[in-house]
Amino acid sequence: MHNLKDIRKNLNDLKKKFENRNVNFDEKDFQKKDAFNRELISKKENLEQEKKLLSKSNDKSNFEKSKKISKEISDLIKKQILSQNELDKILHSLPNLALDDVPVGKDEKLNKIVKKRGNIKKFSFRVKSHIELGKKDLNIDFETSVKLSGSRFVVLKDKYAMLERALINFMLDTHINEFNYIEISPPLIVNEDIMFGTGQLPKFEEDQFEIKFDNSDQKKFLIPTAEVVLTNLVRKSIIEKKFLPKRFVASTPCFRKEAGSYGKDTKGMIRQHQFYKVELVSIVEPNKCLEELERMLGCAESILKKLEIPYQVVLLSTGDMGFSAEKTYDIEAWIPSENKYREISSCSSCGTFQARRMGAKYKSENGNEFVGTLNGSGLAVGRLMIALIESNQNEDGSINIPEVLKKYMNNLEKI
Repeated sequence: MHNLKDIRKNLNDLKKKFENRNVNFDEKDFQKKDAFNRELISKKENLEQEKKLLSKSNDKSNFEKSKKISKEISDLIKKQILSQNELDKILHSLPNLALDDVPVGKDEKLNKIVKKRGNIKKFSFRVKSHIELGKKDLNIDFETSVKLSGSRFVVLKDKYAMLERALINFMLDTHINEFNYIEISPPLIVNEDIMFGTGQLPKFEEDQFEIKFDNSDQKKFLIPTAEVVLTNLVRKSIIEKKFLPKRFVASTPCFRKEAGSYGKDTKGMIRQHQFYKVELVSIVEPNKCLEELERMLGCAESILKKLEIPYQVVLLSTGDMGFSAEKTYDIEAWIPSENKYREISSCSSCGTFQARRMGAKYKSENGNEFVGTLNGSGLAVGRLMIALIESNQNEDGSINIPEVLKKYMNNLEKI
């Protein structure tokens, strides 16, 4: 969320930066609503001061005047609440500002490839997709999942279910033991304040799965990513500087309607309503955000390096970044059946944007200041499975198990 005073002072400059984020910021409407809201606040404060002066007088005739002023103040408060809500709608819908080194562009066409790693394997036979490979013994079962839940779900069986669990445990162990992340087992259902804190609400409510509770006046949602709960662990708190950085990791199911992606990746495990993801979150001093972003990117990359899966790192353009991000790297893994790279992780610095929404601060030399927050996939499990099984397939449809995973797979050599 943005500081209201900063928007007032830098209106023209910010309008251009919001346009770079594909947001048409109506500065005249903002100024009109802001001026009206300030006018109401000023009138209320003047009346409160007048009432205070009247209360010091012993003149009984002032009682009726005070009573009338109280009514006027009450009416102004009601108007100001409505006015503030209108202003907040604008403020809450404005995305974070991109940093200066982020490419300016409306979509992914202006994304910048930063680096490529790994050798793309050449096969001596026709490469099968994960859908074809999974049809053997129906161990990647889309037909049953349709009966159970509808489209964009999957049932994994036997060794493929074991592989999913192995990947999760392997990634958790790597991030905990090598990179000192603290493992968290969080709730999978959160309230709307928590979703607001990381930027999922109000703008992206149509993408969320809402849970209906009887006799509840507050909305509850299935988490779209563990970022939501991990980042909000520091909500409405003031952290001692010596306890920064804080680094959290969690493996959770994630739930998304994918409302804006109808017709995209409708087959297979690329884009599902429910999927597992290992999520990384860092809470740092704001001036350490970019340093931490590079560190987080390296942590996520290490998984693909250990599994020997080719990948590339892409710096996203202003129009392709997430709502709360100020700078984002995507890691894209090589998918042999598609003959291209596909996103498997996004690592983002959010600066103080989320901290303002959450009220998360730390004690600095200059007093209490907002923390910086970062999040990244370390990695998305379903897409990692796709890249792994397709890259390690044999002509007979069997899958070689990478060396680093064997201890998590009962020393199995192949599926």
